[in-house]
Amino acid sequence: MKAVGYNAPGAIERADALIDVELLRPSAKGHDLLVQVQAVSVNPVDTKIRQNRPTEGDVAAILGWDGVGEVIEVGADVSLFNVGDLVWYAGAINRSGTNAEFHLVDERIVGKAPTSVTVAEAAALPLTTLTAYEMLFDRLRVTDPVPGAAQAVVIIGGSGGVGSIAIQLLRALTDMTVIATASRLETKEWVRELGAHHVIDHSQPLAAQVAALGIGQPGYVFSTNQTGTYIEQIGELIAPQGRFGLIDDPENLNIMPFKGKSISTHWELMYTRSLFETPDMTRQHDILNEVSGLLDAGKIRSTATETLGKINAANLIKAHKILESNTARGKLVLEGF
Repeated sequence: MKAVGYNAPGAIERADALIDVELLRPSAKGHDLLVQVQAVSVNPVDTKIRQNRPTEGDVAAILGWDGVGEVIEVGADVSLFNVGDLVWYAGAINRSGTNAEFHLVDERIVGKAPTSVTVAEAAALPLTTLTAYEMLFDRLRVTDPVPGAAQAVVIIGGSGGVGSIAIQLLRALTDMTVIATASRLETKEWVRELGAHHVIDHSQPLAAQVAALGIGQPGYVFSTNQTGTYIEQIGELIAPQGRFGLIDDPENLNIMPFKGKSISTHWELMYTRSLFETPDMTRQHDILNEVSGLLDAGKIRSTATETLGKINAANLIKAHKILESNTARGKLVLEGF
């Protein structure tokens, strides 16, 4: 089968940063589905692993954790899906990725794909959706009010993949006020289109901008990038006993500014449930099915902003370069082999 991977970690500028390879087609066992991949998207985790994770032996490491495709084989323990089902998922970080014609994935982290959008549009969503949904509803518990706080969420980095779907989930599933940060004209327009009630500029001090809205101190802050830069400002703008969550990897994270207000801190990794096969692993199956329904009901939309062509090394290199430039808006997708 065709696949795209790398033989050694390193910079994307290298000629062999990503290469086209031929691998044996795997077989499904246990809870696994064998999916014939139709479309994928590219996430920051792809670039981080390509830069840093060594390969094992002489086999190329295959990246990619968003996938949409058809189930063509099921393991003996599978009960949630049948051959022929169209599915979507974000995979597991400790397994081979979706940049391959055929891919194995545990059924418990897979959902029925939406039918109202193209497979490329659907591929933009699983990883970012699971990340945003788990942060908002499982970690920050935004439906559980913080006493005295404004029922508002500040999303730092609102125009990225996670921010783009977080805004929509909040608008579709809650009546909370959504405050998104963006700094460029096109990204400010993007987050407004997605439903943000207020847009503030993260290149300027945040606390004064939030105060100027006149709604009070928000009970929740969700930081998607450059968290270390904003930690003191977050401590200033958030309400006492508020809840703060992050998904990025700051070199240092000094949360002392949170002590006076008893701010709880939540670090979300979408892969935790699959890595540890937690008892609630099927929560991701349920989330993906719920979001598929929201898409088909027209309550949210795909965050795909650019299709880069077929799934091959040349196009994936382009995608990695765009992501590493930190200028991406929404999600980059690829379709077909």
